Amino acid sequence: MVTKIPSINWLSDVNVFAVNRLPAYSDHHYYETMEEAKSSVPMNMRYELNGSWKFNYSNNPVNRPVQFFQPDFDCSSWGNIIVPGHMQLQGYGKPQYVNTMYPWDGHNEIRPPEIPMDHNPVGSYVKFFNLPDMMDNKPVYISFQGVESAFYVWLNGEFVGYSEDSFTPAEFELTPFLKSGENRLAVEVFQWSTGSWLEDQDFWRFSGIFRDVYLYTVPEIHVHDVFVRTELDASFTKGKLTVGLKFQSTRPVKVVGELYDAKGCLVALGNGLFDDGKGSFSIAVDGPKMWSAENPYLYKLFIQVYNEFGQLIEVVPQKVGFRRFELVDKIMRLNGKRIVFKGVNRHEFNCRRGRAITKEDMLWDIKTLKKNNINAVRTSHYPNQSYWYELCDEYGIYVIDEMNLETHGSWQKMGVVEPSWNIPGNKLEWQNIVLDRAISMFERDKNHPSILIWSCGNESYAGEVILNVSKYFKSVDSSRLVHYEGVFHNREYNDTSDMESRMYAKPADIEKYLAENPEKPFISCEYMHAMGNSLGGMYKYTELENKYPMYQGGFIWDYIDQSIIKKDRYGKEFLAFGGDFDDRPNDYGFCTNGIVYANRELSPKMQEVKYLYQNFKLLPNRNGVMIKNESLFSNTSDYELQYILFHEGKELYRKKLQTAVGPQSEGRVEFEWPAGILNAAGEYCIHTSFHLKEHKLWAEAGFEIAFGQVVFEVGIKADLRFMIGDLRIVQGDVNIGVHGQDFTVMFSKQAGSLISINYAGREMISFPPAPLFWRATTDNDRGFSQSFHSGLWYAASLARKCVGIDVKEEKGIPNIIFTYRFSFSNEVEVSVGYKVYPNGSILVHSKYRGAANLPQIPIFAVSFKVLADYDQLEWYAMGPEENYSDRCKGARLGIFNNQVSDNVSGYVMPQESGNRTGVRRVRITNLEGQGISISSATNPIECTISPYTAFELEHAQHRYELPNVHYTVVTVAGRQMGVGGDDSWGAPVYDEHLIHADQEMEFEFMINRV
Repeated sequence: MVTKIPSINWLSDVNVFAVNRLPAYSDHHYYETMEEAKSSVPMNMRYELNGSWKFNYSNNPVNRPVQFFQPDFDCSSWGNIIVPGHMQLQGYGKPQYVNTMYPWDGHNEIRPPEIPMDHNPVGSYVKFFNLPDMMDNKPVYISFQGVESAFYVWLNGEFVGYSEDSFTPAEFELTPFLKSGENRLAVEVFQWSTGSWLEDQDFWRFSGIFRDVYLYTVPEIHVHDVFVRTELDASFTKGKLTVGLKFQSTRPVKVVGELYDAKGCLVALGNGLFDDGKGSFSIAVDGPKMWSAENPYLYKLFIQVYNEFGQLIEVVPQKVGFRRFELVDKIMRLNGKRIVFKGVNRHEFNCRRGRAITKEDMLWDIKTLKKNNINAVRTSHYPNQSYWYELCDEYGIYVIDEMNLETHGSWQKMGVVEPSWNIPGNKLEWQNIVLDRAISMFERDKNHPSILIWSCGNESYAGEVILNVSKYFKSVDSSRLVHYEGVFHNREYNDTSDMESRMYAKPADIEKYLAENPEKPFISCEYMHAMGNSLGGMYKYTELENKYPMYQGGFIWDYIDQSIIKKDRYGKEFLAFGGDFDDRPNDYGFCTNGIVYANRELSPKMQEVKYLYQNFKLLPNRNGVMIKNESLFSNTSDYELQYILFHEGKELYRKKLQTAVGPQSEGRVEFEWPAGILNAAGEYCIHTSFHLKEHKLWAEAGFEIAFGQVVFEVGIKADLRFMIGDLRIVQGDVNIGVHGQDFTVMFSKQAGSLISINYAGREMISFPPAPLFWRATTDNDRGFSQSFHSGLWYAASLARKCVGIDVKEEKGIPNIIFTYRFSFSNEVEVSVGYKVYPNGSILVHSKYRGAANLPQIPIFAVSFKVLADYDQLEWYAMGPEENYSDRCKGARLGIFNNQVSDNVSGYVMPQESGNRTGVRRVRITNLEGQGISISSATNPIECTISPYTAFELEHAQHRYELPNVHYTVVTVAGRQMGVGGDDSWGAPVYDEHLIHADQEMEFEFMINRV
C-alpha cells in the first residue's frame, strides 16, 4: 500500500524509517546487448541528476518553506547547490566535528528517539528535468545513493516517499507521477532524525544529498536481484558457482549464464531453472583460479535473459571471485591458509568535499593501500560507495563491511561505560530500524568477493538487537563471518561476534588473551591511533603475527585525516579541525588520525606501515640474505631481488637476482661480491629489496614492495680531527676566543655558552647553543598529559644557570666546558664542552647527571640557531622520512636530501616532527653550498633541523599561527623519547623508548665547516 500523506512526525518515530521505499537489492549493472555488457560502458538505462539544483537552507523545520514541493511554488530566487555534496561545505550552515558525544549535547536535553527541533537544519532541493527518450513508456525509478540523514521526496507536487539511513541507497518508483515535458523533483533533507541517534560515528556532522542521484528504467524482463555464491571443495581444485535470481514482474522464458576467465575465454555454461518466480543456475569449474588480495583473480559471468520469442532482453555482467573463507580450528582461513589482516580503518573523506568523495579519490586510495602493503580495510563505520567494493574486488583488498550503526554517546561518557540509556541494547522497538540497515548493506554488497566479514556496526555496546543482526547475517550468508567489537563490554552477548575483536588493546593484553586457551581468534579492529606524530611501537603488534596463530592482525586507526580546507583571516587556505567553524560542542583535533593527510599526501608514518606490513621479510648479513615469504599464495619468482652495497653512504655495487621462495616458506640467497670490495675500513650498509617484475594496476614494473638492510663496520676509520695546526687562545675578561688560520670560535662567560663560529668571515651562530629537554608536544604527548607530568623540563629548557666555566687544554687543543644547574633540583647538572681543533672542527660533548623522583625527559639535546639562509640539508642517516626510536623499523640508512621546511611535517596541529635517528652526518648549507655539518663523534645521534623552535611549535594550534621564518633551528640529541601510538588518550610510550631522569647520560658530536 502506497502512503500518500507525509508527516514531519516521522523524523522522531522509531517505527518509521522507510515509506514507499523499494526493497534493497544487489548492486549489479544490466544492459540490452552482450556487446554493451562486455565493454563495461556506462549503463544506457540510467540518467544522472547530479549537478546544480535550486536550494534553500533553513535553520529549523519551523522556518522551512513547507509548500516548496508544489508545482506552482517559485524557487527561481533561491541559491544553487551542487549534488552530490554537503550543505555545510557549500556555504549553508556549518560543519561540526564531535567524536563520541551527540552533537546536540549541552544544547538539548533529549533522549532517543527525540530530536532537536530548534536547530535541525533543513535543505529544500528542487531539480527540473525532462525524461530522456529511452525512458518513454517504461517504468522509471529514482535512486538516492546517500542522503544524510532523513529526506522526503515529491515529484510534480505528489508525495513519493521518505527514507532514513544515510549510507545505503534509497529508491522509489516515479512512474505514476511523471508527466510529459518538464518534471519538478523536490527533496526535503533534515539533518537530524531518529536515525541520527544511530549515526554517532567519529566524524564531521554534515547533511545533504552527498552521493549520486539518478533515474533508471528496466527492460520488460528484468533481473531485479542477483546472488552469486562460490564454493570450493576441500582440495580447492573443484569449484561450484551458484546463482540465485529474482525477477521484476515478468519471468523470462530462458536464462543462460556464461562464465569467462580473465582472458575472455569461455569456461562453462549454465541454464536457468525457475521456481515460484525465481531463477537459479549452477556452473561447475575444474581447477578454478582462486581470488585473494595477493592474486585477485576475477571471472566474468554474463547472465542472459530471453523472452518467449527467443529474443535477448537483458544481459547482467557480474564479476566472480572463487574463494573460501571460514573458521577452522579457531583460526580464520582463506582458501585453506591462515589469514593475517594488515589493515586500516577508512573513512570516506576529501578535504574539500567531505564524504562526497570522487572516483578519482577512491582510485588514489586503492593504489595507495596496495603500494604500502595494506591488504585489508574496515569500512568505518558505514557502507561505502559501491565503486569502492568494485575496486577492492579488482585490486585485491580484504573488506570488513560495516553497517551504518554507532551509538557511542548513549553508553560511554568521557571514557566511562554507563549504558543506562544505551540504544539499541535490548530495546526491541529499535529492532526494525537497526535490522533495516543490515539488510540494506547485505543486499547491495553480497556479491563482492572482497568482503570477507560483515560487521554489526561500531561502538554501540551490546544487546538483543545487535545479536539479532548477527543472527540475520549468518542466516543469509554462510560464506562470511560476523564481527562486532562491542561484546567486549558485555559478555552476555558474546555470540554476536565470530572473533574476539578489541580496540586499542595493548600487546600485553592481547598476549594474555591468547595465552589462556581462547575460543575465538583475535583481531584488533582498531589499533595504533595514528593521531599526529604517532605510530610508535607498531612493531610490537606485528611481532605477534608469527608468535600466536590465533592473532590475525588488525586495522590501524585510521587511513585519512578528516580535516577541511578553510581560509584564515588573510584569505590563505589551511586545514581546519573541530572548533574552527565555531562549532560547539566539538572534539577539536581528534579528527586528524590518518596515515594519509587530508589532502591525500602520504604522512611520514606510512614508511613504517609499509615496512611492517610487507609479506616478504628480507634479513641480510654480509654474505647473503634470508628470505621469509609470509604471503599465502605468492612466490618470490614474481618479483626481482635487488641488493646494493654502500660504503659510508656511497654506492659501490648493485645486482639483481631471480629467486623462487614459495609461500609460507624460507630461503637464502648468497651475495656475489667483486674481489676486494669490502677491504676499505669504514661503515658498510647492504640494502636488499623486492621489486615488481611486471606492471600492476596499482604500480609500474620496478616498484619496491619489500626491503631489508644490514649495517656493519670493517676495520677502524682514521680520526681526522687531530690535524696539525696552530691555535691562538685569547682569555678575555668576558670572552674566550679560539683563533685558527681562517676561523674564530668564541665563547662568552657572560652568556655561558658558545656564541660564535666564524668560518672565513661567515658567522654560523645566530643564537647560542643551550641544553634542551623539551620537544613540541605531540598529540600523543597531550593525551598522556606530558605537559603536566614533565612540564618542569619545559622550564629547564628556558631557565638554567651557568654555575661553572672550565677552560682546559690538552696537546694544544682547548676544551671549554660550561656547567648548568636548575631551580627544581640541586642534584641535576648538565655540562656542555667544546673542543676546538686546528682545522676549525668542534667536538661538542654534553653530559647529564640525573636525580631520583623526577619525571621522564622528552629529549636530551643541545639546540642552537643559524640563519635561515642555511636551509639545504644532506643527510647520512636513517630516513628518508622522519623517524623516532619506536618508529624506525621502516627507515633505511642512506644519503638523502631535503630542505629545512620539509621537516615540518603536515600534522594539522603543529608539534614535534622531522627527527632522524641514526644520524652519521648532516650538512646544513646555503644555496652556494656553504655552511656547517653535524656529525656523530662516537655513536650515531638524533637530529631535528627545523625552521621553528620547540617552543614556537608548542604554542601554535594551527600552521598559520607559526611565526615568519628567520632561522634554521638545529637540535642535536643524544636521545629523544619515542612518539608512542597505542592510543592518544593516556597510553605511555614504552619504557625502552623513554628517557629516565635518574640516570647519567652523555653524547657528543662534531661541528665541521662545509
